[in-house]
Amino acid sequence: MDANTIERALIIGAGTMGHGIAQVLAMIGIETRLADVNEAALESAMAKVRANLDKGVDKGKVEAHVRDAALARLSTTTDLAGGSAGVHCVIEAVPERLELKQGILSDLGARLGPDVLLASNTSSLPLTEIAKVVPHPERVVGMHFFNPVHIMKLVEVVRADQSSDAAVAATVGLATRMGKDPITVIDRPGFASSRLGIAIGMEAIRMVEEGVASAQDIDKAMTLGYGFPMGPLKLTDLVGLDVRLSIADYLSEALGPRFEPPALLRQMVERGELGKKSGQGFYDWS
Repeated sequence: MDANTIERALIIGAGTMGHGIAQVLAMIGIETRLADVNEAALESAMAKVRANLDKGVDKGKVEAHVRDAALARLSTTTDLAGGSAGVHCVIEAVPERLELKQGILSDLGARLGPDVLLASNTSSLPLTEIAKVVPHPERVVGMHFFNPVHIMKLVEVVRADQSSDAAVAATVGLATRMGKDPITVIDRPGFASSRLGIAIGMEAIRMVEEGVASAQDIDKAMTLGYGFPMGPLKLTDLVGLDVRLSIADYLSEALGPRFEPPALLRQMVERGELGKKSGQGFYDWS
């Protein structure tokens, strides 16, 4: 198992993270297949990849021949079994539901040889629980990317209890090959990034709830005072208030009341104020 021998990859899930991962893999010369059960989602994903690459060409950050070659290497499929044939690496980026991720990787693990790397883009779910249902669980790792994937440098490589040293090394190598700067963490609730990000985000929401300051001023405190590229409340809007609530609920159950979501967050989600995707969150996106 060697990152430098990965020539074909399968990405499962054509959402925000999936199409971004597929784009970067295709750009570094890997034949990449993007799979989803929804044909419309695949069409939307390809349009977004093309738009990202065109924007890069327009800004002079991507050469036209690199864009064209990447698009030629990237294909889509709704046939998960067929799409997995001959791949050296699988990265799933489906919704954060444990049973869904377990089912997909268990099925692929039974189809693919033991040297095929199986990675999950989960941001908080227990990787050890995912790996335990997969044949040859030692090749299962976490590969947590950040949005937008083609810009953000961090990849959190998560070692499940079953992960082999070879699988972890191959994942770190693949992330580095993708131009990322990986960190390695063990499988604990929230890993490193989600645990810290949720702690800061929940406290920022409590400050809004208590009337300490406006969302804009709280964010400004962190961007100007601490050098954050984006404030925690605007980031919550971009991630989705419902997504952050789900992660906070999980961390609260796993780690205790310090991660208990504020009542304001639950109320906003109940009202359908989910952030950018709904047009309204802590900011007005309409």
